Amino acid sequence: MRRDRTAAVETLEVLLADSYTLYLKTQSYHWNVTGPMFTTLHTLFETEYTELALAVDEIAERIRALGAPAPGSYSQFLERATVQEDRGVPVATDMIRNLVEDQETVAASARAVVEAAQAAGDDASVDLGVRRIEAHEKNAWMLRSHLE
Repeated sequence: MRRDRTAAVETLEVLLADSYTLYLKTQSYHWNVTGPMFTTLHTLFETEYTELALAVDEIAERIRALGAPAPGSYSQFLERATVQEDRGVPVATDMIRNLVEDQETVAASARAVVEAAQAAGDDASVDLGVRRIEAHEKNAWMLRSHLE
């Protein structure tokens, strides 16, 4: 790995850890949501975690393309993630609020990727970061719409 891409790899590792943690949380909420919004949220959560499953693969492969090993264990993700896991089963509206906050957190992680990748002249990682920002901002909007 070239030395000037170290910061980009480190930010990609955080993005991967945040994305995987959000994937797991969203899937758990999909399994456990109840209440009058059940069908809508069950479907929305499935759509979002399915998209995240593809995203984590793309992020990990970008890390590999830069010559670094991709973290792939829960302990490695825990060391890097800024998204917090949820060990409980909140009510549906709290699930939504939690996921909105987490989507915004992951968008911020993607912004850090863009910044580090721009500094390294790594256009492919910039592109990946921009696409992840777009996806997480859209997901946050869709989730927030259920609270209005």
